[in-house]
Amino acid sequence: MTGLRYVYAVCRPFGTPLQSQLSGVAGDPPRGLTHHGLVAVVSHVPERDFAEEPLRAHLEDLDWLTETARAHQGVIDALTTVTTPLPLRLGTVFRDDSGVRTMIEAREEDFRRTLDRLEGRVEWGVKVYAESEPQESAQPAQKATSGRDYLRQRRMQTRSHEEMWQKAESFSTRLHEKLSAFAEDSRLHPPQNPALSKATGRNVLNAAYLVPRSHSEEFVEMVDRTKGEVPGMRIELTGPWAAYSFAGEAT
Repeated sequence: MTGLRYVYAVCRPFGTPLQSQLSGVAGDPPRGLTHHGLVAVVSHVPERDFAEEPLRAHLEDLDWLTETARAHQGVIDALTTVTTPLPLRLGTVFRDDSGVRTMIEAREEDFRRTLDRLEGRVEWGVKVYAESEPQESAQPAQKATSGRDYLRQRRMQTRSHEEMWQKAESFSTRLHEKLSAFAEDSRLHPPQNPALSKATGRNVLNAAYLVPRSHSEEFVEMVDRTKGEVPGMRIELTGPWAAYSFAGEAT
C-alpha cells in the first residue's frame, strides 16, 4: 500500500495481536514494523493530508485534529493492553518504511533506555478541583444598610474565599505527597484552563503518577479513599494510560 507512514509508538516485540477491528488514523489499521529488535507501530496515511504543508494546515482545524487525536489515542490505548508502548507525538510522519527505520536507528539508545524504565508500568492521572465559590450559609446575607456594613461583608467574603483556597491547597499537597510516596515517579502539570477543559471549579492539582501495572488496583483504592475527605473538593482519576508524562526526550 502506498502512502506516508504515520507512527504511533515504539515498543518491544509483543506476542498478543491487536484488536482485529482496530482502525487507526485515516482509517488504516495499525501494523508493526520491526527493526533492530524494536517495533514501530505505523499506519499508511495519504500524502494529500499528511505531507508537511497540508498537515500544518490540518492542525489548525479543530474538528480534524479532534478526529485524528481520537484515532491516535485509540491505537495507544490498544497497545497499552498488550505491551508497554512509548508514544510518539501526534502527527509523527515519515516518507516510507526506510524513514521509520532510520528514525529507530538514530534514537535506538534512548528508546531502549526509556522502555526499560517504563516496562510493566502505567500512568494514572489525578486532578483535584475546588468549588469556585465557598458554600453559602444557611441564612441569606443581609442587605448592607451602610457603607461600613458593605465593607464588613466584603471582608468576610474575601476571608471565606481565602480560607477555602488554603484548605484546597493543603489537601492537594497532602494527597500529592501520599500518592507520590506510593508511585515510582510523579509529575506535576500546570493547572488546567477551565475555558478549555470546561470543568467546573478551580483545578488545584493536576498530576501524573507512574505505577507498576500490578499495583494499580491498590493505587486506585488509595485515591478512592480520599474522595469526600474534605467537603468542596472533587477528585478526578483517569487511566491507566501509556506513560506519556514519563517518556521524556524519547517522545
